[in-house]
Amino acid sequence: MESQWLMGEQSSRSEDRRTANISARTFSLEELTLATGNFSPDSILHEGSYFRVYKGILHENCQPVAVKQLDMNYSRSNRDFLVEVLILSLLHHQNLVSVVGYCSEGSHRLIVYEFAQLGYLEDHLFGVERCQKPLDWSTRIKIAIGVAQGLEYLHNKAEPPVIHRDLRPSNILLDEDFNPKLSNFGLAKLGPAGDKFHVSTEVVGTWGYIAPEYARTGQVSVKSDVYSFGVVLLELIMGRRACVILETNEEHSLASWVQTMRKDPNRLPGMADPQLQGNYPMTGLDRVASITAMCLQEEVDRPLIGDVVAALSSIVVSSTEVHGATTASVTSSLCH
Repeated sequence: MESQWLMGEQSSRSEDRRTANISARTFSLEELTLATGNFSPDSILHEGSYFRVYKGILHENCQPVAVKQLDMNYSRSNRDFLVEVLILSLLHHQNLVSVVGYCSEGSHRLIVYEFAQLGYLEDHLFGVERCQKPLDWSTRIKIAIGVAQGLEYLHNKAEPPVIHRDLRPSNILLDEDFNPKLSNFGLAKLGPAGDKFHVSTEVVGTWGYIAPEYARTGQVSVKSDVYSFGVVLLELIMGRRACVILETNEEHSLASWVQTMRKDPNRLPGMADPQLQGNYPMTGLDRVASITAMCLQEEVDRPLIGDVVAALSSIVVSSTEVHGATTASVTSSLCH
């Protein structure tokens, strides 16, 4: 991979020379304007702090796509555009979103992705989909394994490794079979080369998902992504945002809270999303909680993502061993 792109070491070169190395298709602004109905508000799929994602239909083949339009008033937009297009044009994995092409015309920067039929994981955990079509236990485990496998590819197969730096439910897409796709690579960073473990950089990402040591020191590593994954895994099994835990409990870290819950068999079921209505194996819940706690440990004790993939893959979801308590009243209150 061309590390100078991601490290921003050749900012003096023209953008045309940079984009010339990208294999993805180039779209004209006219093509994407037509595809999105002139960027109609009705086509908006998602809004971030400095971008909007529209659903589009390519005119020549009726292919549905997602079109990300960056706000060029944001100082990092051009850099993030270049990083994301390059990474996704060079790296290919079933758990990474596929780039279809891009547009770099005048002051406009747009990225065209494959369309994910089921949208963002965030909506299924915290949005309308949570109550209308809640995720069952086996689907949550499937999503967790897929996300971990996507990170494993970035950390272990890319050369040098790629650190995502912004893993969270709003950056995880789901296809029609609930296969997760990591997206939004604008903040991605090349990992250390040789025998180095960390890379020094500015602290970016989303608070609540950023590893504590990265927030403190600006030193980022692949294990920073593992911490973020631990937060996502916790939210997958709880169905609520992890940041709420520290606001409503006396624990000083998510890891200590999870361990406290695991030590008491009577409290462990309280970690499970009420939307599951008790339909999950208790041993499976305990094992996922254990994996979550390991991911949320201090960096030195945190596992590598390959170990996380192996641990999650070993979980066998039993249809007979199910915690039988009902939570219908709680479920009802969450949906109104």
